[in-house]
Amino acid sequence: MTDLSFSFAYAYVLSACLVGFLFGIYNWFMVMSIDTTKKTGSQEEELLEHKASNGKSCIELMNFTAEQIQNGATTFLVAEYVFLGIFLVVFTIIILLVDSFQPYTAIAFVLGAVTSTFSGFIGMYVATRANVRVTYQASRTTNTGNAIREAFNAAFRGGCVMGFCLVSLALAVLTAIIFVYLMILKPKTSEDFTRFFEFIAGYGLGGSTVALFCRVGGGIYTKAADVGADLVGKVFYDLSEDSPENPATIADNVGDNVGDIAGMGADLFGSLAESTSAALVVSGTSAHLINQANFFYPLILSASGIFVCIITALFATHVNSVDKKEKIQSTLQLQLIISTVLLLPSIYFITMYALPAEFSFVLGSGKAQEVIKTSNFGIMVCANTGLVAGLLIGYVTDYYTSHEHEPTRELSKACKSGAAINIIQGLALGYMSCIIPILALAVTIFVSFKLAGMYGIAIAALGMLSNLGVSLAIDAYGPISDNAGGISEMSELPHEVREITDALDAAGNTTAAVGKGFAIGSACLVSLALFGAFITRSKLTVVNILEPIQISCLIVGAMIPYAFSALTMKSVGLAAAEMCDQIKIQIQKGDKNPTECIRISTEASLKEMIAPGVIVSKTIIIYFRLFSLH
Repeated sequence: MTDLSFSFAYAYVLSACLVGFLFGIYNWFMVMSIDTTKKTGSQEEELLEHKASNGKSCIELMNFTAEQIQNGATTFLVAEYVFLGIFLVVFTIIILLVDSFQPYTAIAFVLGAVTSTFSGFIGMYVATRANVRVTYQASRTTNTGNAIREAFNAAFRGGCVMGFCLVSLALAVLTAIIFVYLMILKPKTSEDFTRFFEFIAGYGLGGSTVALFCRVGGGIYTKAADVGADLVGKVFYDLSEDSPENPATIADNVGDNVGDIAGMGADLFGSLAESTSAALVVSGTSAHLINQANFFYPLILSASGIFVCIITALFATHVNSVDKKEKIQSTLQLQLIISTVLLLPSIYFITMYALPAEFSFVLGSGKAQEVIKTSNFGIMVCANTGLVAGLLIGYVTDYYTSHEHEPTRELSKACKSGAAINIIQGLALGYMSCIIPILALAVTIFVSFKLAGMYGIAIAALGMLSNLGVSLAIDAYGPISDNAGGISEMSELPHEVREITDALDAAGNTTAAVGKGFAIGSACLVSLALFGAFITRSKLTVVNILEPIQISCLIVGAMIPYAFSALTMKSVGLAAAEMCDQIKIQIQKGDKNPTECIRISTEASLKEMIAPGVIVSKTIIIYFRLFSLH
């Protein structure tokens, strides 16, 4: 097909968003329908009514602990969002100044930031209510198979709420911005469309800005609490994991939500928004795509992923039911396989339908102008290559992090030889795990760039993120299960319950690593896609790195990740040290105050995330100024 109508494009994308959002709401109601105050069956009642050391019943302590985690997570996010709001106001003013007070980029920027913030908050809100319901379902030990199945479903459905609501909101808001801006600006020429898509790119910038601070702030918070709680509890006082005697345990469980739920959600939202924006900017130079609604293809690709991911998610809860511990890991792994298998033909058909058989892009201007020709078949190959690369990265990550495989088992054996050997072996294992993912990314970049230039790379990134719904679901599953184990321990439920939550958490630790693998892999492709958008907008065909300013800035740019990492690691160390001192004081006095531990992590993370955030955001502005002077 050569011409795609706007009515079809809008209807398809918005219907996918609506269905995805309704599926998220369905999972939310399924999770919230679990009444954690209800006692069913004689053995469940005996377990839940079991008296804890403080005289409360386990069910009372379970709900009280969950409420503390909810309040702690909300307190941190509200404080972080207030700080973030101030930064966004300042950054919006800078955008207005740079863009000659044209409001379109700034409005898209604000909408991207707000959508990212809201998506992260939804994920955190659901996760901190799903965790206690997983614990409750795991206490149904009159039927162990039933307990595992219901606990798994509660954790997975909690993750689905975040995954599907985030993707649906991201696409719906972006589609609405495009619709409104088309009505206002009425672009006609290629230059008009390039400028139009540059306005739209503000949406991705807003999402990535929020992701930066949510990732850094949430990361510092969770690691400060985690390191502090583990060091003092296990090293000095020989306390078990998530011991109720450790005042930092609540802060540790809060960190799982603000770091791995809200932070990861904002991170992958930024990747989705940026790769879509980059593809749109490049497509503005193609007369074949802007004549009709063919430029909507990146959004249609992501919308198709929503439909496929819904079918995939139903396999985990309705088809391949988890009734024993051994099936937990395989069921989560199947989510990636099933979604990939279903997406491969889906991408083929929508690409053949939504794009012209042959089309081209223009790079540069004047005598340096270059025309890049491609086809819908080539774009399909780019998208599917990115999709398969994502699956490969996910499975390599699983291989190197799961306790079921030899690398992790070997590392556990190294622990017997002491901390030094463990650290050496662990570093070696981490370095080794990078080889195959990097090769997969290299092949993806080569194939995509060869077939469709920078547009192909942006589409490859979207292909990798096309099953983001289930990827986020299995990623959010991890912290929810981890919290469920913590609540079980702090509620002093019998060991049978903790065994079930530990089995769920063991698989969740691997899925969290898989989610990080997706985030890193997609970030690599997205960064190249954004570079392509920059090249397109600046009308450059060649970047000569052998010029003094370019090669100097290249070296400085290579240093930035190390400076960023050093600052964040130092921040974690300082906050963890303060946390250790506070825990020791409270344990020695015998007066536990979890709120004080939450306050320490919150204040430290908000204060310490400023420097890393400024380095990343301001360096770009400085580079831009240097190139302008040059």
